[in-house]
This record gives sequence, structure tokens and C-alpha cells, in this order.
Amino acid sequence: MPIRFRKLVGTIVLLLLIFVYAIFATAFASFYLAHSSGWVHLAFFLVSGLLWVAPAALLIRWMEGYSGKSR
Repeated sequence: MPIRFRKLVGTIVLLLLIFVYAIFATAFASFYLAHSSGWVHLAFFLVSGLLWVAPAALLIRWMEGYSGKSR
């Protein structure tokens, strides 16, 4: 797959990932943490705010064409 097309696909998927993840994280917090304290909300959003980084890093690595082998 050409690198430019891979970056286009990766960018679209990354934007969708962030959008869907934010919707689900907010919905989860609204339904299950509605009556929790502010500290629980803070902890949840700190953790969930960093949790999307791992799949995004893998996607960005794929976009760059990284194969795991030295070039």
C-alpha cells in the first residue's frame, strides 16, 4: 500500500477512533458515575484520557510503514 494512501486511511481511522472513544467514555461516565464524587470523575477521566494513546500509537506506527525490522 502506498505510504500516502496509508496515511490518509490512518488519519481517518484515528479521527473516528478518537470521536467514538470520547462518546463511549462520556456515556459511561454519565450512566455509571453520575452520582459519584468529583474525585472519582477526575480519576476516571485521567485514566480514560490516557487510554486511547496506546491504540493511536499503534495506528501511527502502521501509518509510517514500520515493519519491526531494521531498515
